[in-house]
Amino acid sequence: MLKDLFKEKHLINYSKGETLCKQGAIANQLLLIENGYAKIYIEHKSKNIILRILRAGDFIGLHNLFHEEIYSFSVAAIAACSVRSISFAELHNHLTQNADLNNEVIGDINGYTSGYFDRFISLTQKQLHGRLADAIIHLAEEVYQSHDFELHLSRKDIADFTGMSTESAIRIIKEFHNDKIIELYGKRLRIISMKLLKKLSDFG
Repeated sequence: MLKDLFKEKHLINYSKGETLCKQGAIANQLLLIENGYAKIYIEHKSKNIILRILRAGDFIGLHNLFHEEIYSFSVAAIAACSVRSISFAELHNHLTQNADLNNEVIGDINGYTSGYFDRFISLTQKQLHGRLADAIIHLAEEVYQSHDFELHLSRKDIADFTGMSTESAIRIIKEFHNDKIIELYGKRLRIISMKLLKKLSDFG
């Protein structure tokens, strides 16, 4: 229902690396990724923290709809992507007239919030191997929906996504590859043993 509101909206195309929205900027519209991939992240001093990898069908800015006037995060394309947007003013008009739409939006906000809680548990309670396992599982099950996919994240992105240094991320990726948990050739990642990944995730 919510996505139907975007059908006639102007489509904007972004190249890899381009910024879709900037932390600290005025938040006055909701964005929908129509295709491609992006990263949502918090800019903090010299190191970013990636909260989520976005794919087609994901929204940007839901948390700003009811209270925050500025974006508390940035979003950048990690692959070419296309985005449509609707102003908060127009969306609020729809919400006041449609209780079902209102419930859908609240459900979506709760879903995104739950995902962020899971990310923070991984970043604060797990060791490095568990964090990387969580990241790969998230990419396979939530983003690419496949055990064999093109990895659009750079090594630095992986480090920012797992809360570790780039050197540590590279080292543990190599360990996973050598231990035949994953195969990584260039940008192609294939999961060999999801069972081992989930065991690493469980034990942290």
